[in-house]
Amino acid sequence: MIHKITLYTTIAITAIALMTSCTTDPNSPGIEYMPDMYRSPAVEAYVDYGEDPFYVTEEVAAKQRNTMSVRKPVKGSIAFKGKDKGLGLPYAFLNTTEGYEKAGQELKSPLDITALNIEAGAANFELMCSHCHGLEGKGDGAISRNGHIMGIPDFSNKLKDLPEGKMYHTLMYGKGLMGSHASQISQKGLWQIIQYIQVLQNGGEMPTFDENGVALVTETVNNN
Repeated sequence: MIHKITLYTTIAITAIALMTSCTTDPNSPGIEYMPDMYRSPAVEAYVDYGEDPFYVTEEVAAKQRNTMSVRKPVKGSIAFKGKDKGLGLPYAFLNTTEGYEKAGQELKSPLDITALNIEAGAANFELMCSHCHGLEGKGDGAISRNGHIMGIPDFSNKLKDLPEGKMYHTLMYGKGLMGSHASQISQKGLWQIIQYIQVLQNGGEMPTFDENGVALVTETVNNN
């Protein structure tokens, strides 16, 4: 008798489980009895899959899935840069002749002159600038040699006295036939390129560095 009761009970529980697992939604997997054991919460930027329907019902979960969980920053937001926070601020000078001149007078590099910065600037200069300006900044890059753009100025001659602020302004907005590089190189990368250009302005002569690689003299810096 006990065995029959146990058998009937088992059959009844199984039947109830099968019936309650059925659903009219062909895309539904049915009731999940231990969802947290095999379906981990999804974590993806700008997507919210909602809480588990098992706990909050499918209606609530569906509404959650249709609501953006992470919103894009509002216009004018400033990214957190930690110790490099000075390199994450919006550029304050307008893309005008007046803005160009003002940048030349007021804009200064936030970076120390170091061997590492100059080396990084030289690498970026070769990748991004040498096709026009040439490896030594003589204005004899491949584009100039091929006759596509003539008269590219020499950093050690015509542009020898160009201030770093005007250089940065030009890299940000572009000038003449040169386009903007702001979307291709980080702010730090732009200033590193300028440190290397200042070496080219000085005839390729590197500054003197201390034991930490920081420049002791600033003869390559032109802030006129």
